[in-house]
Amino acid sequence: MILLLFNECFLLIGSGELFGLQNKYLGRLHYFLGVEVHYHPTCIHLTQNKYTIDLLKRSNLLDCKPVSTPMTSKGTLSQTHGTVLADPTPYRQMVGALQYLTMTRPDISYAVQHVSQFMGSPSDVHFEAVKRILRYLKGTLGVGLPVRRSPDCSFLVAYSDADWAGCPDTRRSTTGYCVFLGPNLISWSAKKQPTVSCSSAEAEYRALAYACADTLWIQGLLTELCCPLTRPVLLNCDNLSATYLAANPVFHARTKHIAIDYHFVRERVASGSHKVQFFPSQLQLADVFTKGLPADRFERLASKLVTYPVSSLQGNVRPLS
Repeated sequence: MILLLFNECFLLIGSGELFGLQNKYLGRLHYFLGVEVHYHPTCIHLTQNKYTIDLLKRSNLLDCKPVSTPMTSKGTLSQTHGTVLADPTPYRQMVGALQYLTMTRPDISYAVQHVSQFMGSPSDVHFEAVKRILRYLKGTLGVGLPVRRSPDCSFLVAYSDADWAGCPDTRRSTTGYCVFLGPNLISWSAKKQPTVSCSSAEAEYRALAYACADTLWIQGLLTELCCPLTRPVLLNCDNLSATYLAANPVFHARTKHIAIDYHFVRERVASGSHKVQFFPSQLQLADVFTKGLPADRFERLASKLVTYPVSSLQGNVRPLS
């Protein structure tokens, strides 16, 4: 099921026959599967505010003290931390609910991905990390994903990053990337890599490859929707070695430990469909998806992904009944 923004209305594609809605206009969409749609003259704001409040109520944290970040920047969690919970069910329920919330809250994607690793045998320390995410949500109610009007949505820009050997248990790296169509964030990911990387260049190059693969899929989708891109996809990477590796085959003799599968990035660059450029680390948006950050840096980067708060975007919003 695909939601398309068309003439300021959301059209439900693929479900019309199922619900008998052919040729029937039901007005603007305002609430769908826990997602609230707020209309504003310059953008549409997608939130899960009611869903978040319900989650806080179920967790008995509606009156908790908020925190400024969803995860501490002082270190990562390990399987050996804390005492194993006697009943892991509440932990699993909370984490499962948070995973659905990442649909409109990319700022918590890394923290939720991190606590999801311990679903099999969670401890009290892991549970406290989950509660911290909920405390962060308490302080950021109304934050959501903006869909802005733009005269030019015919280009893709992706940001990729990796936290090399960040997992203390397996020493696998975490890949993070986000993709913008014009000014709008349309895809993001925070995921642990399947194998151990022997160097930071390898970890960053793999992250670049994942972002490249995602943009290829989006390219194909836009072409099928008769909205082809008019410019090469721009891939922003803050690792010079990975940037050079994508463009200069001379470096490959010294990087044979990198799987051949990931060299399709260089092929896309050679074909002209993608362009890789170096991007300063302090401006790298994908950092939000790879590690815990200090409050000031986290807030600065997260503000590029989501909007704060919904009260400033009221406009002609119709309140939910």
